[in-house]
Amino acid sequence: MTETRRILDVQGRVAVVTGAGQGVGRQIALDLAAHGASAVVVNDLDAERAERVAEEIRRTGTKAMGAQCDVVDFDAVGTMFAAARDSYGPVGVLVNNAGNQGGDAPPPSVPFWEQGPAQWAPSIGVNLHGVLNCSRHALAQMVDGGSGGRIVTVISDAGRVGEIGGLEAYSGAKAGAAGLTRALARLGGRYEITANCVALGATRTPATERFLADPERNKRMLSQYMVRRIGEPSDASGMVVFLASAAASWITGQTVPVNGGYSVTL
Repeated sequence: MTETRRILDVQGRVAVVTGAGQGVGRQIALDLAAHGASAVVVNDLDAERAERVAEEIRRTGTKAMGAQCDVVDFDAVGTMFAAARDSYGPVGVLVNNAGNQGGDAPPPSVPFWEQGPAQWAPSIGVNLHGVLNCSRHALAQMVDGGSGGRIVTVISDAGRVGEIGGLEAYSGAKAGAAGLTRALARLGGRYEITANCVALGATRTPATERFLADPERNKRMLSQYMVRRIGEPSDASGMVVFLASAAASWITGQTVPVNGGYSVTL
């Protein structure tokens, strides 16, 4: 094991990564396996994507399973965590990465006061209810296992600054996930369980390709970034692996920005 991997050791814990079939989640799953996870459960809404990443991990010598599951479905999430425990032992690392801006999010031309639950539900469902469901089942296993644990939730800068133009519900859901994480940190501390958020700026993934294809939008956005480039999955994964590792055992209840310095320019 290299010195870096020793410092960022995940300590042989079983990890569950949601939304890990592509993009940031895939990179996190691969990097947790490379840094000492004993097994990785690769969750995705798409079964083929989940299994493809699980196979990538297995080829490196780490145990892995693909787990097709909608994180909004409380019972389905419970079944996924039970399968993880039965196959590998109690879950010790949860990365809440599944998220979207809502498949039915209203276009920017529709003001908030003309929106309704049909537009809000997709964003609130996966970005808040999904985090609630997965954190609840993970925390139960971590407390019962008695060996501590790590919960890392990937949110967006929208949850910190509040985005408009159709992203009002999305911003609220991400802010809610951050508030939940602080509560989990208070709950979990006595059990050596930490809970933190990673707040991402614009990051290049399959899900953001269309958004990032607009050169004028990119120019405006990058003008607010001190490091003038779009984030990559590896930027996000590095912070997540750190927070999941032994090196971060005394860090909890925090929201850490990974955004090219955007926070400083606000």
